Amino acid sequence: MKKSIALIIFLLFTISLTAQEWITSFEEAKNIATKNNHNIVLVFQGSDWCGPCIKLDKEVWSTSSFQKLAENHFVMLQADFPRRKQNRLSSELQAQNNKLAESYNPNGYFPYVVVLNTKGKVLGTLGYEKTTPELYFDKLIAFEK
Repeated sequence: MKKSIALIIFLLFTISLTAQEWITSFEEAKNIATKNNHNIVLVFQGSDWCGPCIKLDKEVWSTSSFQKLAENHFVMLQADFPRRKQNRLSSELQAQNNKLAESYNPNGYFPYVVVLNTKGKVLGTLGYEKTTPELYFDKLIAFEK
């Protein structure tokens, strides 16, 4: 019994270590980006309904290789638009995400990845691509040049 509890705790700890560190506040993302001289990767997603969004998360964002590459390079900002009642966002967060969508995703594409500088200027955009985390990272980096 003690071994199984220890195993469960270990697995939960391991999963939390590999989870992407998402910022959900645009102002916080800009502050961190400015402080660390990093660009912002703003991801518009429908985490509980958008198939390509879920694939992008599984194949790129949640991988340890992408996280290691992005860790000291990008601030990861998530603008989620869940549909299920149990995943509903706070009204403040929903309002912020709506405002971000008006500014950076007026056509409502999902997933939609926008690379921004510290001032919020768009450097480039991407969507879902069946590729490796390393190649996706390279495409994000290419917008900086």
